[in-house]
Order: sequence, then C-alpha cells, then structure tokens
Amino acid sequence: MILKKMLKNLKNISFFIFFLFYSNLVNAYNSEFSDWLNDFKIKAVNSGVSKNVVNDVLSDVRFLPKVIEYDRYQPEFYEDTLTYIKKRTSKTKVKKGISLYIKEKQTIDKVEKEFLVEKELLLALMGIETNFGKYLGKMDIVSSLATLSYDKRRSEFFTSELLILLNLVDKGIINKDILFGSWAGAFGNFQFMPRTIKDYAIDYNNNKTIELKKIEDSFASAANYLNKIGWKENTPCYTKIELKNNIPKIYLNSSARNLKNKKKVKFFKKYIKEFKNLDINTNLTAAIITPDIDIIPGANKYKPAYLVYENYEKILSWNRSLRFALAVCKLKNNFKNEI
Repeated sequence: MILKKMLKNLKNISFFIFFLFYSNLVNAYNSEFSDWLNDFKIKAVNSGVSKNVVNDVLSDVRFLPKVIEYDRYQPEFYEDTLTYIKKRTSKTKVKKGISLYIKEKQTIDKVEKEFLVEKELLLALMGIETNFGKYLGKMDIVSSLATLSYDKRRSEFFTSELLILLNLVDKGIINKDILFGSWAGAFGNFQFMPRTIKDYAIDYNNNKTIELKKIEDSFASAANYLNKIGWKENTPCYTKIELKNNIPKIYLNSSARNLKNKKKVKFFKKYIKEFKNLDINTNLTAAIITPDIDIIPGANKYKPAYLVYENYEKILSWNRSLRFALAVCKLKNNFKNEI
C-alpha cells in the first residue's frame, strides 16, 4: 500500500514537472515570437504593405506549436513510395473524382480546352490535395505562415510567402476573413500558396473576386499555372521500371530538388530489365528516380525505380516531393482509364 502511494505521488510529481517544463517552453516561445512579430510588422510596412492592413491582419496572429510538429512529420518523409501512392490513388478516390467531373463537366471541359491541360490531371491534383474540396484545412493561415517564418528551418521562404499574402490582402485580391487552410499556409481546392496565387490565380468567372474554393476559379487557376510552367498535354509523366544491379549510382536520383544525369531513354536500356516489354518512346529525355533510398531505413537501393520525364518535373514544381508527383501521375492515369 505504501509503495502504491509512493508510485502515485511520483507520477503526480513527474506530471507536475513536465507541466512546468512545457509551460515555460511555451512562454519562452511566445515571448520570442512576440519580439519577432514586432520586427516583422516593421519589415512588412517597409516593404510597401499599408500599416492599417499589417495591424489588422496580424492583430490576432499567434505561435502554433502544432504547425512545427506537422512540418517535421510529413508523409513524404516517412512513408515508403508504394504505400504513399496506394493510399492516394484508390478506386474510391477515382469514383469521387468522376462524380465531381459529371457534376461540373461543362466548366472542367471548358478549362481543359482553353488551357491545354488534361481534366484527368486537374482532378488528380485536386483529389490528392484536398480530396476534391472535402479537406481544405481549418488552420489560421496567417498564424501558420507567421509560425513557420519565425521558425528557423525555412524562415526565408515562409517570410516571403507571408509578405506576399499581406500584399494580396492590401490590394483587395484576397479577403482576410476567409484565410483558413493547411498548416503550411496553402489555400483553396488546389492548395495554392500566396506566391502561386499572386502569379497564377485568375478570376475566371469575372465576378471581380478570386475564389479558390469554388470550381470555376480554382480549376482555371490550376490549369493556368500548369500551362504557364510548361505542362505538355498528352505526354507521359513516368514509367515504372526494374533496374539491373549494374547501373552506376550516379544515375539514381533520390532527391526532388534537382534531377541529375538526364539522358535519352535509349541510353538507359542496358540498365533496365525486360526493356523490350516497355511501351515507351526511346527518344524521350528521362531521369531515373529511386525514391525510398534516403528515407526508408534498409530500403533496396534499386527498388522501386521509375523513368521520369519532363511532365513529371512540372509536378515537382507544384510540390517538391518525388512521391507526390508519382501519386498525381498515377491517379491521372487511373482517371484516364475511367472517364
């Protein structure tokens, strides 16, 4: 009985110590964040954003510890490629996409024809980004961007995004009252970041407001983005391959940042098993990716492997993740077989 009481007391003391530690940590963060925020407000005004907008938009901004947690633990950083793709390209996902297409066929077909971007690709991107608008995110985007700007890991990138967002509000392009989205500050059906909104979002229905949670503006904006970065209609993204062990490591890419050692497909012929069975244009320029090597402990350095082409790299411009781009292209192909 005495031992039981001692253990209970020890547990209570441990919890109390943890509570104090956590409280002090949060308070320290809040204090430092408050100092950072004051400096950022000055920077925003000096960059040309009106003082009224800066004070208004940032009046309720706060540090969000959960955002840092999400940033450090993204699926692209821990799921193996086949699991990642399978979860995002299911038959259920295809059925939902087809249902949306049937409902919005007139608009989607019009966008496809005007911007020369396949409807299957647009459906795939929306399906993976937001499950066709079902998961747009409920995070306070301003606080998310401020948190990530304050954080040291990618401070420069997110500071730039937050400044752009303030400018968009200042110019009346975005309504500050609807800024709720992903933990990383992305917004709407296709999860546009502020810079993407600034550069590519369009008021497709000409109602003087860009509404990225609505079908017309969001699909047209996504298609405009893909068209402007050079997407080539009706050309492939990737081919899944099996590599021979004789391939030099210099031809194996495992980072999405910069695909190296691109060659004509025919150059890689000697390194690919059953090459003759692949339905492939041997004159296409390609790189080889092996996405699991640097992420999955003990991963086979030759499996899975893919030849990836120019269109695949356009999806990487959308999201710098080898797995994300593969999943988008796979879902696109799944839609093509059904629509």
